[in-house]
Amino acid sequence: MYSISRLSAEAFEEQLPDLAGLLADSVDGGASVGFVKPFEHEEAERWWRDRADAVAAGTLAVWTAREDGGAVAGTVSLGLEEKPNAAHRAEIRKLLVRRESRGAGLGRALLAAAEQSAARAGVTLLMLDTATASTADHLYRNTGWSCYGVVPDYAADPDGVLEDCSFYYKRIG
Repeated sequence: MYSISRLSAEAFEEQLPDLAGLLADSVDGGASVGFVKPFEHEEAERWWRDRADAVAAGTLAVWTAREDGGAVAGTVSLGLEEKPNAAHRAEIRKLLVRRESRGAGLGRALLAAAEQSAARAGVTLLMLDTATASTADHLYRNTGWSCYGVVPDYAADPDGVLEDCSFYYKRIG
């Protein structure tokens, strides 16, 4: 059983090592989430630390899933748009699930938590992108997201191989 909670700025700072471990695990496991190998824990922690100001400002919401006091098993982030003409939309970012925790519906639960929070905040349109034909791609297709395009050779996977990227939107609220 996992508990999912949105992190306060203070809790975010406290959980940086766990978040970094999760990110490093995801990249090591082949997840195409913006990084290439070699990718060390220190680099992952630095990446998360660079988001602390956005978390404190409320423009980035971060949730974690933990199994009864254990390490972080998953996370998802919601980037809220700062431009006045785009306040109705937000972006799902860094949906990550530790390799040994996959297959139990945790990604789906984290995604639902972010979607519900976005709807409560008045967001009516969510956006995201993911590697085409990935596990995440299948998750989004199966949870009501609409693919509006695929860009070939959009980004390199952790091994440096260029992959296509699928772009999605979902109307909520």
